[in-house]
Amino acid sequence: MQPKDYLDLALQLGADHAVLFNIADIAFDPRTILKCMYGCSDWGKGHTCPSRPGSLLPWEYRQVFSKYTWGIIIHSTVKKTAQEVSFALESKAFVDGYYFAFSLSDCALCSECSGSKSGPCVNPKKARPAFHSVGIDVFKTVRKFNLPIETLTSQDQVQNWYSAVFIE
Repeated sequence: MQPKDYLDLALQLGADHAVLFNIADIAFDPRTILKCMYGCSDWGKGHTCPSRPGSLLPWEYRQVFSKYTWGIIIHSTVKKTAQEVSFALESKAFVDGYYFAFSLSDCALCSECSGSKSGPCVNPKKARPAFHSVGIDVFKTVRKFNLPIETLTSQDQVQNWYSAVFIE
C-alpha cells in the first residue's frame, strides 16, 4: 500500500480526518509529562501510563520515534474510534511489511480500566500509550495540519481525540 491508501483506509474505518506526517512535523516536548503527572487522575494506574514501572521517559521516547520517517495522524471526536482506527492501520502496515509500525492512542478498549483498580491490563497487546504521554505536544503538532483542537472550557464541548501511527 502507498501512504495515501492508509489515509483512505483510516477514513473508511471512521476517522473524521487522517493526515500524513513526516517525523519533522512531530513536535516533541518533554513538558508533556508534567500534564500527565499533575493533570491526569489515572497517573500511576494504567498499563499505558508513563508512570508505570519500566516506562520510557519522554526524552527517551523521542529517541525511539526519531527512527521513523513518516506516519498518519488520525482525528475523531470519539476516543474509541481514534484508537480502533490507529490499531487497524498499525496492523495493516505490519502485514504490508512495515514491521516496526506502532500506534499511539488514548486507550479506550475497556468500559472501565482494570489498571484504575490496580489490576493488570486485560488487553496488554492492544493497549497503546497516548500520543501526548510519550512527549509529543499534540496541540502544536495537529495545528500544523489545521486540524481542530482547543482547550476545553466546558463539559458541553466536543472533545477531539488524536492518535497516530508511526510507520517505517
